[in-house]
Amino acid sequence: MTDQAVDTHTSVRAEGELERGRTASPEFVGRQRELKELRADIERTGLDTLAAGRKPPRARILLIAGRPGSGRTALAEELAGRLVGRYPDGILRAALAEPDGTQVPTERTARELLGALDFPTPPGAAEDELAESLRTALSVRRVILILDGAADAEQVEPLLPDSSDCLVVATAEGPLTGLADVRPCTLGGLDTKSALELLSGYTGSVRITVDPRAAESLAELCAHQPAALVLAGGWLAARPKASVAELSKALRHVPEDETAATDPLARVFRFVYESLPAPAARILRLLSLAPAGLADPHTASALAGCSVSAARTTLEDFTELGLLRTVGGLPEQYVVPGSLHPLLKALTEAKDRPAEVQLARARMLERTVRLLQSCRAVTEPDGSPARRKLAGLPRALRFPNPEAAAQWLRIRQSALLASARLAVADGELDTLARRLMAALTRALVAHRGTEAAAPELYGIHGLVLDVATRRELPREKAAALLNLADLDAQTGRTQEALTRYRAALDTARAAADPYATGRAMESIGGAYQELGDWYRAADWFGRALAQRLARDERAEAARLYGRLGTVHTYAGQYGEALRNWRSAAAGYRKEADVPSYARALSEMARVQEYAGRPEESLETCRLAVEWARKAEDVRLQAALQVRLADTLDRLGDSAAAGLHRAAAERMLGEELHGAQ
Repeated sequence: MTDQAVDTHTSVRAEGELERGRTASPEFVGRQRELKELRADIERTGLDTLAAGRKPPRARILLIAGRPGSGRTALAEELAGRLVGRYPDGILRAALAEPDGTQVPTERTARELLGALDFPTPPGAAEDELAESLRTALSVRRVILILDGAADAEQVEPLLPDSSDCLVVATAEGPLTGLADVRPCTLGGLDTKSALELLSGYTGSVRITVDPRAAESLAELCAHQPAALVLAGGWLAARPKASVAELSKALRHVPEDETAATDPLARVFRFVYESLPAPAARILRLLSLAPAGLADPHTASALAGCSVSAARTTLEDFTELGLLRTVGGLPEQYVVPGSLHPLLKALTEAKDRPAEVQLARARMLERTVRLLQSCRAVTEPDGSPARRKLAGLPRALRFPNPEAAAQWLRIRQSALLASARLAVADGELDTLARRLMAALTRALVAHRGTEAAAPELYGIHGLVLDVATRRELPREKAAALLNLADLDAQTGRTQEALTRYRAALDTARAAADPYATGRAMESIGGAYQELGDWYRAADWFGRALAQRLARDERAEAARLYGRLGTVHTYAGQYGEALRNWRSAAAGYRKEADVPSYARALSEMARVQEYAGRPEESLETCRLAVEWARKAEDVRLQAALQVRLADTLDRLGDSAAAGLHRAAAERMLGEELHGAQ
C-alpha cells in the first residue's frame, strides 16, 4: 500500500470506531515488526519523565520515516486504526505537503484542523493564534493526530497538543531534528513474504504460486516497495492472461533514464504508463495539474478536453491500476498519489508543449467557474434569471437541487480553494482567476452564509488583493481591502481594520470610485466609533454624508444622519444628536421608509430623555409607537411601550406606566406564541 492510500483531507473519524472487532485493510500487509515497535514506543518512559519524575506535559509523538512510496502513510493509518479504541474522540488528519512537495503553511493546517473539530476560528487569525486555539481545542479531547509528510520539526511543533491524552503520528522522509524524545521508525522495503502477499491481492494466489521464483524476482525489481508493487499488481490484474514472469522480463528491458536507473518505482511507473493508450496517457499526465492533487471526472474532462463520461471511465481504470486512489469514500473523488506526482509532472514537462499545458489549465478553470455559477444559481427562486440561465447549461454542468450543489461544494471545497491559489500564483491567467474567485465567493455565501464562510472568504479576498495589486486594478484593490477590513472589524481587530479602510480610501480616490470612497469614509467612522473616539467618528461620518448629499443619495444620507446622531449621543452632545436624528427621520419619511422612520423617532425620544426633556420624549415616543404599528414591527412597539412606561414613571404617573408595561408584555407574548 502506498503513501497515498488514505484520505488526504483533514477530517475526524466518527466516534466509536473502536479497536475491537476491527480487521486490517485488504491492501495492508506486513509491517508487523514496525507496528509492534511503534505500539511499544507509546508506553516507553520518555526522557522528560525520567528527568522530572512526572507525566509529560504534551502528547507522545511517533515518527514514521521513509521515502514517498514506502508505505509510511499506510502504516500510520493502520496503527491509528488499531489504537482508536483508546482515543474515543477519533482520528484527526492533516497533509503537511502539497502533491508537488511544497510545504503547507502552518496557518492553513491549523485552520483546517480546527474546522474539522468544529472549533470557531476568526477569519484572518495569525498562525500563533490559530496554533493556540488548536491546543485549546485538543486539551479536552482524546484524539490521534496524523501529520502526514512533515518537512521539518518547525512545521510540526506548532500543531502539537499539550495534552498527554492525545497521540501524534507523524510521517516524514527522515528524522525531525528538533523534536525532543522522538525516535523514528524507519521503513525500508517489505519482506519477501509480505511483498508476494501484496501482489497476490491483485493477481490472485495462482499466478504467484505457479511461478514463485518469477514472483520473487518481480518483488526484487520493485525493491519490495509498496508503491511499485501496487502498480505491478494493478498491471497484472488488468491482464489476467499475462504471467508474472512476462512482467518481470518486460521490466528488465524498460529503457533506463536517469531516474528509472536509480528508482524502482519510476521504472515500474514508466512501464505501466507506456502500456496505456495515448488518450489515457495524456489524461494521466495532465492530472499533475489537478489542484491539490484532487481530481474528479469534471477536472479530468476539462484538462484533457474529452467528455465527462470518457473521463469518468478513465479515472476508474486508473484506480484499478493503482495510479489513483479514491478519497475517503467520496463519490467520484480521486487523489494523485504523492509518490507519482513528480513523475507525472516530469512527463508533462517532457511531452506537452507549454502552450498546451496552459490551455489545459484554462479549460479546467473555466469549467470550475461554470460549475460554481451553476452551484449558486440552483439556490435562486424558480423563474429567476439565474435559474433560466441554469436551464440552458449542459446537463453535466447542472445540479438537480440545492442539496446536491451544497454537497458538491463541501466535497470539493479544498480543491476549489487550491484552484484559486494556483490560478493566482500562475500569474498568466488572472482574468480567469478573478472570475473563479468571484464565483467561489458567491457560491460559498449562497450555501453557507457570509458568517460561516468568513475564514474561506478572508483567504479569497486576500488573493483578489494580490491580483488587483499585480495588475494595477484600483477598483478591485479597493473592494478587496474593504472586504478584508470588514472581516477584521467583525472579529475585533479594529486597528487592523482601520489601517485597511484608510488604504481602501486612498485607492478608491485614485480610481475615482465614488461608491468605494463613500463606503471607506463611513467605515473609517465606524472603526473610530468602535474605538470610542466619538469626535473622529463624527468627522468621518460627516465626510461620508457630504458625499452622499452631493450625489443626491437620500436613503444613504438618512442612514448617515442616524450614525451621526448615535456618536453625538455617545459623546453627550444631545443637541447635535437631536438635529441629526431629526434629519434622519425627515429623510426616511421622504423615502417612505416606514420602519426606519419609526426607529429614528424612537432614537429621538431616547436622546430627548437623556437631555432631560421627558415631556418632549413622551410625545415623540407616542408618535413612534404609531409609526411602528404602521410598520408592523411588534418588537419595536414593545420596546417603545417600555420606554413610555419609564418616562411616565419619571413624570410620576405610575398607573399609566403600568398599563404600558402590560401592553409590552402582551405584545411580546403574542409574538412568541405566533412564532411557535
